Amino acid sequence: MSIHLEPAALERIRGFLSADASAIGLRFGVRRTGCSGWGYLIELAREQRDGDTAFEQGGVRILVDADSLALVDGTRIDFLKQGLNEQFVFANPNVSAECGCGESFTTDADKAA
Repeated sequence: MSIHLEPAALERIRGFLSADASAIGLRFGVRRTGCSGWGYLIELAREQRDGDTAFEQGGVRILVDADSLALVDGTRIDFLKQGLNEQFVFANPNVSAECGCGESFTTDADKAA
């Protein structure tokens, strides 16, 4: 099981963490949203919760809740700047389809349910 931060994402997250003394790492997971079903949740973590799995990369702790873990396992997170736009982007091997607007995704497990 793993979550991987590309160099640009790692640098960006380190910046967020250094600016917020109460943050202990990055919380990464999914929530129900959009027209396809799952959307990514990425925010600063202020605590480790029961059931969280912790990954560590380059001094950054990444916390993933138990419900999200199977849906995001193997995801590579990058941070892109294009002109005035900046965003995290996700390469998730579990995604089988995405909605047209790019807001949400489904997995093969969703299709079977």
